[in-house]
Amino acid sequence: MSDCITEIFASNVFSRTVMQERLPKKVYAELVDVMDNGGNISMATADIVATAMKDWAVEKGATHYAHWFQPLTGITAEKHDSFLTPPQDSRTLLQFTGKQLIMGEPDASSFPSGGLRATHYARGYTAWDMTSPAFVKEMSCGTVLCIPTIFVSYTGDALDKKTPLLRSMEAINTQALRILRLFGNTQAKKVTPSVGAEQEYFLVDREKYLKRRDLIYTGRTLFGAPAPKGQEMDDQYFGVIRPRVGEFMADLNRELWKLGIPATTQHNEAAPAQHELAPIYTTCNLAVDQNQLTMETMKRVATRHGLVCLLHEKPFVGVNGSGKHNNWSISTDQGENLLAPGDTPNENLQFLLVLACIMKAVDDHADLLRCSASCVGNESRLGAQEAPPAIISIFLGDQLDDVVAQIVSNSESIKLLASGKLDSGVSTIPVLDKDGTDRNRTSPFAFTGNKFEFRMVGSSDSIAEANVALNAIVAEAFCQAADILEGAEDFHGACSRLIHDWMSQHQRIIFNDDGYSDEWVAEAVRRGLPNLPSMVDAIPALTTPKAEELYSKFGIYTKTELEARAEIMYETYVKMIKIEANTMIHMASKHYIPTAIAYTTRLGQSITAVASGCPQADLTVQRKLLIQVSSYLADASAALDQLKPLMDRVDAIQDIKEMAHAYHDAVVPAMAALRHPVDELELLVDKDLWPVPTYGDLLFEV
Repeated sequence: MSDCITEIFASNVFSRTVMQERLPKKVYAELVDVMDNGGNISMATADIVATAMKDWAVEKGATHYAHWFQPLTGITAEKHDSFLTPPQDSRTLLQFTGKQLIMGEPDASSFPSGGLRATHYARGYTAWDMTSPAFVKEMSCGTVLCIPTIFVSYTGDALDKKTPLLRSMEAINTQALRILRLFGNTQAKKVTPSVGAEQEYFLVDREKYLKRRDLIYTGRTLFGAPAPKGQEMDDQYFGVIRPRVGEFMADLNRELWKLGIPATTQHNEAAPAQHELAPIYTTCNLAVDQNQLTMETMKRVATRHGLVCLLHEKPFVGVNGSGKHNNWSISTDQGENLLAPGDTPNENLQFLLVLACIMKAVDDHADLLRCSASCVGNESRLGAQEAPPAIISIFLGDQLDDVVAQIVSNSESIKLLASGKLDSGVSTIPVLDKDGTDRNRTSPFAFTGNKFEFRMVGSSDSIAEANVALNAIVAEAFCQAADILEGAEDFHGACSRLIHDWMSQHQRIIFNDDGYSDEWVAEAVRRGLPNLPSMVDAIPALTTPKAEELYSKFGIYTKTELEARAEIMYETYVKMIKIEANTMIHMASKHYIPTAIAYTTRLGQSITAVASGCPQADLTVQRKLLIQVSSYLADASAALDQLKPLMDRVDAIQDIKEMAHAYHDAVVPAMAALRHPVDELELLVDKDLWPVPTYGDLLFEV
């Protein structure tokens, strides 16, 4: 196959272009109408589409098909079925029916359900999501046709991340159209949220990775002293890409392009061995699917190159962790971006209303946004001088912030700060037009020209929940605005008053300064903004009456579905921390403590031998080292003895929420107490004895 981007792009996707080529005109028209406007296709049409899809996939080498869905594990799931029919006379045919395309039936009791499904009630259904195109995956087990689907229980409860996402997209579409109609736009038929998800990741050597049980079991290093060099010199960021990493990136790009994923940006990130990939934005639903595929493809391609892709938010202490910036905007089917301020945002009433709605939405539901970015790996990243703090705020920049301030102060004439020019002072360099605002990397929700960048999402996490929350809260604000304005006799006056009122009421959510500072934490308290530093602190936001009212109003989640998701989040936290603690116990017991004992034995024998052979020898250094190592060894043993019974006591707790808090409040500090002496031992024990690759080995030898 050619390496030309335009030739390989989407070559493994059953795209609209492919459908138009392979389907009868009438069938294609019916299918596209349902894809764009909703509804159902006939079973006769489904049979024709299924046959065309199967023939196309078989030509690509496919032998199996799978309903590809996103259960509440945070990753994807698929069960492969071949196209074979029952053999007759030792012969068989390849077949794929409309029924098989539209619906599947995986075991719903084997995935997290938060009590929605009991083990003895197993039936669940997958249903074809026509808004996301089918594709073929070239895997070690063969080529498989993958059909994106939703996943629901026998009782209709959503057991996946896609179903609520699609519901939220319908909600914001309905309410945004109401806003557009108020401004006389009768042409737009659909408003769709768009997303571009930047993906950060680490690459480490696979042979070294396989020597560390913590990386294998948890995706992060639970022990490890800092390397002599970290990221202090800022020489990694945007630096020259190393050959081995470059080969991985080139291979990754080809695989993503074949899947129709518009990967564009690649570069070294701030930490050693850290990198980033960014795609062009696309429809929210498709962006979620493509990000899941991107993470999966990264891991698969890394293995080919003798590497391992680490997606954990904080795989190494002391250097930057990894996030996933979720760039969110909303646009009409005619190409109008509702978040584009235009040249004169101070005079753009529609934009100002949209901005006021978003300010209200984020302020009213800051806890839900924080919860949507909660995963176990993000615990040690958010607020760690590298990522947004756990306090939600909006960055608008000087220009828009000044516009808001003038509106709040009832200025008669709202003026716009000039963007200005940038003259480098070099005669051969043109004078540049400056943007209307700078960027603020410490803000969790930053306006960046024609979109908002939600920077809190973790690198390993699905972006589905974040976009469900964004779509839902903005849909609610649009709905409330439309309810007020649709009956107004003086629309312009009523709209201006509403913009003033909401910006005045919710101006507290705007913060343009350093979000990493201690002063901001104190200021946020003064403003009354919620500070939810931990995942276990954020989970209750899902089941407040406010959240239940929001999500049920637009049919996104039922109360039962919200309660189930909260329980799953508590369970996930408990299970993950328990795995980490057990891994630490294993590594300390089997690797580190025996190594330290062996080293102290060697030191003791050496001291004895030297003393007997040369009584006048000065053994001060050796004895001092022996005392230091023995002291840290004793501390490690004591911490290990504390951790084991503590976990037994915590595991005896019956209530899952109480157990999660106990793991956070007691077990996590006990894990830190075990880590400290082991990390100190790493700096003292001979390198040839140390049982695992160090940070220096992992971060600088790729």
